[in-house]
Amino acid sequence: MKKTLEFKAHDGEIEDIALGPDNKVVTAGRDFQCCVWQQDQLVTGLHWNENLPGIPEKAYRYQACRDSGTFLGLGTVTGSVAIHIAFSLQRLYYVKEAHGIVVTDVAFVPESQCGRELLAGNEAALLSVAVDSRCKLHLLPSRRSLPVWLLLLLCAGLIVAAILLLQFAFPGFL
Repeated sequence: MKKTLEFKAHDGEIEDIALGPDNKVVTAGRDFQCCVWQQDQLVTGLHWNENLPGIPEKAYRYQACRDSGTFLGLGTVTGSVAIHIAFSLQRLYYVKEAHGIVVTDVAFVPESQCGRELLAGNEAALLSVAVDSRCKLHLLPSRRSLPVWLLLLLCAGLIVAAILLLQFAFPGFL
């Protein structure tokens, strides 16, 4: 094996590292940060004090991370589990102290035939394992969205309603 890149990602030890699509790397470090990297460039990072206001800065530490391509799954030393959108790091799911102690690993359920059966209509499923000798399945419910045809129909209806309202308020508008 040959080293291709070396850079300082964290102050102190790295707890976990995960390779994602598009040559992105996710790291969780003992410096209380989780970072997404493209080569040696920081793409974005998570910090507890930004994502969970009101919680002391050093109260939690990221312990394990995984990048499914769409989602980022995280486990902490306090047993909490979170799922974020990979590109924006918007938090979609969070369970405080899902485990009684350190989450040692997390893994997304693969999108195979068996995996789709476990998903059962949910958008993602994350398995977490902890020192408490438990494995838990975390399901991310599908986010509701409007079909495109309904959105276009609503827009067209608003345009027609605006024209009719203007015609009624200002006769001879058209």
